[in-house]
Amino acid sequence: HHGRVLNYFHRMLWQDRERAQDFLQELFTKIARRPEQYDASRPFVTWLFSVANNMCKNEYRRMQVRRKAAPQLAYEAETSTTPQAGRSVDHAHFRSRLEQELDRLDPDQKATFVMRYHEDLPIKEIAASFGCSEGTVKSRLFYTLKKLAERLKEFGPEYLNTHERSIRP
Repeated sequence: HHGRVLNYFHRMLWQDRERAQDFLQELFTKIARRPEQYDASRPFVTWLFSVANNMCKNEYRRMQVRRKAAPQLAYEAETSTTPQAGRSVDHAHFRSRLEQELDRLDPDQKATFVMRYHEDLPIKEIAASFGCSEGTVKSRLFYTLKKLAERLKEFGPEYLNTHERSIRP
């Protein structure tokens, strides 16, 4: 599960490989210190992603505090250049914008999206790691995809349809 969780952290933590590796090490340290917290009636991977998800949420909270302390940095991070009309859009630019938009999502929406489309976890396992119903996960995914489609509409439906695999690698 090492590779899957590392990829999850990488996507959730702003594509920062070093930070993802630090979080992975911290995750395994946490679960080694408290093995009694594992509920053997649930799949291990579900518990692993649940702990990883909580770690990411805590990091988002810390980042929000930092952003409030430095509003100019937050403003600069949110104001990015967009492609000009008529300009050819390449796959790398689309991926970059997708990552930016994922970072703007609510942490639960982002985590649900990453677990489903990047880690290929089944709806049932995602629901178990959040402690919610499968319907809630499906609803989150629906509204997340709708929000991403709206925010990425500059690429046009023909690009999004052609590059649907960009959202679901």
